[in-house]
Amino acid sequence: MKKDRDLLTGKIEKKRRERISNTTLLMTITVCTFICMYLLAMIIWQGGFLNPQQFLDLFNNNAYLLIIACGLTMVMISGGIDISGGGITALVTMVCVVYLEDHGGTVLGSLLISLGIGLAFGLLHGILVSYFEIQPFIVTLAGMFLASGMITIVSIAPRTASHEGFLVLKQARITLPGIGYYGKSGNFIPAQIEPGVVVAVAIVIIVAVLLKWTRFGRNLYAIGGNSHSALTLGIDVKRTKFFAYLIAGLLSGIGGYVYLLHTGAGDAANAAQAEMQAIASNIIGGTLLTGGVGNVIGTLFGMLSLKTITNIVIASGLTKPYYQSITTGLMLCFFILLQSLILAVREKGRVKLLPEWMRMKKNNKI
Repeated sequence: MKKDRDLLTGKIEKKRRERISNTTLLMTITVCTFICMYLLAMIIWQGGFLNPQQFLDLFNNNAYLLIIACGLTMVMISGGIDISGGGITALVTMVCVVYLEDHGGTVLGSLLISLGIGLAFGLLHGILVSYFEIQPFIVTLAGMFLASGMITIVSIAPRTASHEGFLVLKQARITLPGIGYYGKSGNFIPAQIEPGVVVAVAIVIIVAVLLKWTRFGRNLYAIGGNSHSALTLGIDVKRTKFFAYLIAGLLSGIGGYVYLLHTGAGDAANAAQAEMQAIASNIIGGTLLTGGVGNVIGTLFGMLSLKTITNIVIASGLTKPYYQSITTGLMLCFFILLQSLILAVREKGRVKLLPEWMRMKKNNKI
């Protein structure tokens, strides 16, 4: 009887210990860090941090970045990298503005163009990385330079969209009932979000579903964990990587259109360093550069943490751009060291949790 009880207890304990994966743990740390950071900012600096609109502006101003980061999450989980998101975004904004202003284009046509540009770059990257086995950093770096060069071919000077149909969409706002703030005159001002935020949140949900409940998502984890083991499991590594880059390119195109909806202008300087910020958002969110570990919800909170620390720096009176860069760099280093420490402790400790891809295989999900 005691033996049976001990056996049952051991099984329950084993199941409990295997319940939390590296992905879930790192994501939880990021979520808790963001919540503590924002609550601390509300207590110390108050002001705008108590204004719900400022919180929503984290989404309004960075919806395009979140979309790009979602695509990058899939690529990084597979063990790759993509640094072309900012260049593609800028190219989309310029091409769409020129199309709308100089060629009498339509809103639908400009949207299709943005999707086409994103798919073209994703197709190029996917083929070169997956089937020609060229280093992804080199391929996507070339893609970034290609996009940047094409911008100046389309138009050297910055352009502003004045298309009537586009302006209607750009100026649209979604009012959140019951959420807002009181102005200086005492009147209640409801909080609003831009249409791009809805698109970004929808993409986060779609990518989360892809990673969690589809074979494609589970294959990404397997490839990032160990591509040779994934190959022995019967996973088509090349095809999976190809679609990861293809989707990342598509999301960069969508991110470019969302950026255009936010700014209404095409410029070679648009989305400057967006690819670096997307990588930083992923790392802070718990996605490892080595692959096999990551979560798009963590990426969301990584982006929020990254932008919140920028607001905190500004609220502290350090308005110079280099202060923000220094703080971002320190924050990124902190999370990299924290993740390395946690993973090292888990690896050397008595309780060893299975990697994400092995846990899925054990549960017959691969």
